Amino acid sequence: MCRDQKHGGAGMSAAAEIVFDHVTKRYAGRNAAALDDLSLEIPAGTFCVLVGPSGGGKTTALKMVNRLIPFDSGDIRIDGRSVRDLPVTELRRGIGYVIQQVGLFPHLTVGENITTVPRLLGWGRQQMGARTLELLDLVGLEPDDAKRYPAQLSGGQRQRVGLARALAADPPVLLMDEPFGALDPITRLRLQTELHRLHREVEKTVIFVTHDVDEAIQMGDRIAILREGGVLVQYDTPDAILAHPADEFVAKFVGEDRALRRLALRTLADVTLKPGSPSEPGDRVSKDTTIRNAVSLMLETRTEQVVVVDGETVLGVFRLDEAGEIL
Repeated sequence: MCRDQKHGGAGMSAAAEIVFDHVTKRYAGRNAAALDDLSLEIPAGTFCVLVGPSGGGKTTALKMVNRLIPFDSGDIRIDGRSVRDLPVTELRRGIGYVIQQVGLFPHLTVGENITTVPRLLGWGRQQMGARTLELLDLVGLEPDDAKRYPAQLSGGQRQRVGLARALAADPPVLLMDEPFGALDPITRLRLQTELHRLHREVEKTVIFVTHDVDEAIQMGDRIAILREGGVLVQYDTPDAILAHPADEFVAKFVGEDRALRRLALRTLADVTLKPGSPSEPGDRVSKDTTIRNAVSLMLETRTEQVVVVDGETVLGVFRLDEAGEIL
């Protein structure tokens, strides 16, 4: 089956460019706009995070992409085509949608939930079965989970099923509306890590809504910060936003500890290490450890260095006094 057939004929590519072109939305009875003249280009394959306080229009912008909410003026284009020109059924079959409440069908098994869209597209039983097993593995679930019902799963497992369902028909675009907001911190971190891995492995353009600036910095290739009234204040990479906030609002929103947050964006694999030996004193940490976590460990243990390893191999030493030189 060709890709366009799998997407219901919408004619979208593996990962799609999304453009907001002067988009405005006003709700009746409200003076302020929900979204005010939003212009934003999201390159194909980008993980874009919309973040900001309540009333910033994040979810409104997200839902306009799949036309759950109409916009008053401007345009939204996917790979150059206006979403208004795409039949709504075809548009939505080409977009995966994940929400905080997951929204699984309780009377269907996990496997049946995952294949909701493929069934509508007329996939064969064998093809759907193979895709279900592929996705269960991709999101870290077991093949036997396909026979279980949502009520038999934990919150984290249901969220994984929701993600698998959104990916089932291989859509070019994935919309995620605070998908991890209701989860406990440990499960949330695990799913954030899993989603990071998935995005590296699966070519998708992701728009992810959150109110949590730490989550935005951790997850996004690019971050769009919106303020009350749906005004875009800054759109850039996490590092650029932390290093150069556009104004006082952005500086306050991302917090006074911007330097520490920047250290969370790089790992010890990204820096030049001092030579070290297997007998070198200091805690052993993986090369994938963030610089922020390495600094935190040294402060907690009151040591001056950590020994960076790749498995059993010592790569070198990272010292506490080098952290400031990285920024």
